[in-house]
Amino acid sequence: MLDQERHHVALRLLGEPALQALLLLLALLPLLLEVLGRVDERLHVALGAEPSGSVLLLLLRIFQGIGIGGEWGGAVLMAVEHSPTGKRGFYGSWPQIGVPAGLLLASGMVYLLSYLPENDFFSWGWRIAFLISAVLVAVGMYIRLKIMETPAFVRAQQAQKIVHVPFLELFRTHGKNTLLGLGARYIEGVTFNVYGVFIIAYLTGALHLPRQTALAGVMISSAIMIVMLPIFGSLSDKIGRRRMFATAGLLIGVLSFPAFWLMETRLSFLIWIAITVPFGLIYPAVYGPQAALFSELFDTRVRYTGISFVYQFSGIYASGLTPIICTALLAIGGNQPWLICLYVLLVSAVSAISVYAMTEAHKRDMTVDNRASAASAPAE
Repeated sequence: MLDQERHHVALRLLGEPALQALLLLLALLPLLLEVLGRVDERLHVALGAEPSGSVLLLLLRIFQGIGIGGEWGGAVLMAVEHSPTGKRGFYGSWPQIGVPAGLLLASGMVYLLSYLPENDFFSWGWRIAFLISAVLVAVGMYIRLKIMETPAFVRAQQAQKIVHVPFLELFRTHGKNTLLGLGARYIEGVTFNVYGVFIIAYLTGALHLPRQTALAGVMISSAIMIVMLPIFGSLSDKIGRRRMFATAGLLIGVLSFPAFWLMETRLSFLIWIAITVPFGLIYPAVYGPQAALFSELFDTRVRYTGISFVYQFSGIYASGLTPIICTALLAIGGNQPWLICLYVLLVSAVSAISVYAMTEAHKRDMTVDNRASAASAPAE
């Protein structure tokens, strides 16, 4: 999708090749991370000094975040703005499938590699996953080279609605919706990082279960999620996204208590159910319609900036800090998970309130600038 914000950041500064450069950046970073690990080890052996690649690793991760920040917004807007009337939720859910598909592939790869002796896994085995991930760039580049302008952008371009600094315009005209979007995404990011990331450390560290048990639960959930995302995306087109998103978010918060209670049994089958129900079955009702929900918060001239900012900035507290918060709460709670469950419940309430405060817009015409229409409407 190419709207004013993408033109502003990419086309005006670097030209259209910048769009392909974003994808190449994401593809090359795993290779650079692997090379950094090798170089750091060689220096450690040769100089007898401690590994010194932490700063470079941080820089690479920052560039990876920049790449992802550009890719997610463009992908979902391409799907949403090209969708037929009344099917934005369904079409917008398809780019979201990339997350569980990637999680399934990554978990499956680590699952296989975890059968290596521990010393081999930590010395060279982990690099295999990084190297293989770069192969996917060919498919992504092919898709990127074939993209076309969306109808919403073409209409805005013809109307010459140019925004020179879209980020400032975003907060000037869509400040409330931006804050509501940040609140709404809270439960989505927390859920993914609790059940897709932290749960592996919890099951292997606190409950002393095999890594394969935890990874199998994540893989099962990811496989089910791939199927459920378009189903819930389509359903949101019929019943509205606010109701579905808020209800599913609250349900995730409530289910965290029985989910962690089942994990305490240390029985593999029950653990898989505990992960799959909230993560594989309920979470898609939040993540599936999310692309359309966030897209409908903003007018075309700031839509790319709006959804990208909401998704990426919220990742700081909703995603990045979640494993750290959960680890701290686990320690405070005496290695019991109930404070974590309470945290998830509180987050679900914040997101539900944020979503209910939005205006239902699943039937709005996204090619029309709502604020421009309101300004031009005759006075009563």
